[in-house]
Amino acid sequence: MAELVFFSGTMDCGKSTLALQMDHNHAARGRQGIILTRNDRAGAATISSRLGLRADAVEVGDDFDFHAHVVHRLSAGGRVDYLICDEAQFFTPGQIDQLARIVDELDIDVYTFGITTDFRTRLFPGSQRLIELADRVEVLQVEALCWCGARATHNARTVGGVMVVEGAQVVIGDISVREDEVGYEVLCRRHHRRRLTAATARAAVLSPDVLPFEEQQA
Repeated sequence: MAELVFFSGTMDCGKSTLALQMDHNHAARGRQGIILTRNDRAGAATISSRLGLRADAVEVGDDFDFHAHVVHRLSAGGRVDYLICDEAQFFTPGQIDQLARIVDELDIDVYTFGITTDFRTRLFPGSQRLIELADRVEVLQVEALCWCGARATHNARTVGGVMVVEGAQVVIGDISVREDEVGYEVLCRRHHRRRLTAATARAAVLSPDVLPFEEQQA
């Protein structure tokens, strides 16, 4: 039976790399699929990995109908054995329902990839609906690391290396940006709660103590 599967994890844990690998593996066995994505860091109609891999994809917007798109391709004589859906956190809840319908009514496997929570630790609507509907939710085992070396569990938005906690839920950025740009950094829960990024942690280390250590011991 076909499945709706959600592969989740923080930024920088290899979701897009796995999506491209899965497409390669299925295609190597003669299966034909469709790759879809939204708001990829490399631009529209592209799925890209930080390892340098990329492939063409169908760009998804708010008005995109997954079920209608697949039915149209099948009606035109095409073949669809599976869907690869990257950046699924940006899909609308209604679009996740369409993916479930593709699995149940058309018996087509749907593999989705995305992060679960935003920079405020709130669930993305698309990810929430996937957790509610997916046959399986798989947490990726390639661990992203916080600057302190602990397992990263939260995504932080930064401006100039400083963590921000207000703003629109979706702002496209990357983990490698100039100081004046919006960027993202993965942190452990402890440092996310303290809003302590790699940049601010370095600044804290360089700052002099309020009192010399010897005087504190006196």
